[in-house]
Amino acid sequence: MAIRKLFIANRGEIAVRIVRAAQSLGIATVQGHSEADADMLAVRLADQAVCIGPAPAKASYLNAARIIEAAKAAGADAIHPGYGFLAENAAFADAVEAAGLIFVGPSADTIRVMGDKAAARAAAIAAGVPVVPGSDGRLADVEAAVAAAEAVGYPVMIKATAGGGGRGIRIAENEAELRKLAPQAASEAEAAFGDGGLYLERVIRDARHIEVQILGDGRHAIHCFERECSLQRRRQKVWEEAPAACLDEATRAELCASAVALARSVSYRGAGTLEYLYDDAANRFYFIEMNTRIQVEHPVTEMVTGIDLVAWMIRIAGGEPLTIAQQDVRLHGHAIEVRINAEDPANGFMPFPGLVGAMSVPEAPHIRFDGMIYEGYQIPPFYDSLLAKLIVTGEDRGAAIDAMAAALAAIRIDGLKTTIPLHAALAASPEVREGRTHTQFLEAWLAADGLATR
Repeated sequence: MAIRKLFIANRGEIAVRIVRAAQSLGIATVQGHSEADADMLAVRLADQAVCIGPAPAKASYLNAARIIEAAKAAGADAIHPGYGFLAENAAFADAVEAAGLIFVGPSADTIRVMGDKAAARAAAIAAGVPVVPGSDGRLADVEAAVAAAEAVGYPVMIKATAGGGGRGIRIAENEAELRKLAPQAASEAEAAFGDGGLYLERVIRDARHIEVQILGDGRHAIHCFERECSLQRRRQKVWEEAPAACLDEATRAELCASAVALARSVSYRGAGTLEYLYDDAANRFYFIEMNTRIQVEHPVTEMVTGIDLVAWMIRIAGGEPLTIAQQDVRLHGHAIEVRINAEDPANGFMPFPGLVGAMSVPEAPHIRFDGMIYEGYQIPPFYDSLLAKLIVTGEDRGAAIDAMAAALAAIRIDGLKTTIPLHAALAASPEVREGRTHTQFLEAWLAADGLATR
């Protein structure tokens, strides 16, 4: 069934991205929005807009029944969930299909297996993909967590089985911390994803975060190479690159082949990402989870492969077969993305919602700006602080970092405190330029006042 009208059940920059992808395919768009988001950019760009509830996410972007009702009333054929909110909610995918609409994403059964992090570990093991030592499936309670940690060995990472974005994650160095932090992680996961399930993994110190982009149509699956997302603060990615400069060609091929094997084993449909920890000292990688949705950092993959991942998601959902052969996916240059958040990095990253003043973004073929803001836009205080993503490309990693530094120096967003100074300092950091980073690097760098040395 071809999609004629697409309902977008998300907000912010990803909603803008989906609107533009759909319109490039000649598909009409309906933007769902909360009362607080009535004047967001996606509402202005979409062909039609519908209010789906009050500002709180539970009453709007997490209100599955209201979203489906609004989509049907608007005459939409399909619903795109974006990322976050209901994007990895199998019950929502089921409900969309039951209502006679198309869910732009994998099947509900695939989401249940791969969207549940504990179940995904089991699927990876069955497919022969190496995983981080951890608990077997979901933990029944804190006592089960304690028993699992004793078997795995401390320190352990407590992880939510649902969702993503660093929510529902804690690190426990000992049993006392585990007993204290597990309920906190469960509560945070329940609030964010409506599922407080947890599992454990052993902490691998100084690992890199590498992820493989997948596209599939349920019968055929390919990879679009990998990204490195090791620069993280509180397990939230802030700077992403493609490809991962730390990998040799043999390891890259093995890593990407493992991702394709796992995607094929679950008949994956749409765009998805398989995430790994990479121990470069030992040259070993371990699967940790799959995101059964589009990722925030997808633009770097698009920039180095030339593949429009969001458009392909929509095309596949509409019944088109994936016509890209693996041998046709090629890497061209290096891309870097930084997340521009409404936060003050000089003041503990305090959220800084407010009125956007004058804006100026440099324009060039090697620069891309995926944003949700415009001059005069009042940022609501109810949601994630991500405003935009600045993406640059270069012939190699060094050239891309130079291009990023220049773009950050030129960009202007008045009226707000943003994370632009953080990224400018990172672009100047010798460790970042030389690729000497890992998932714990940024926290230590900030603690050592790396930002102030800029």
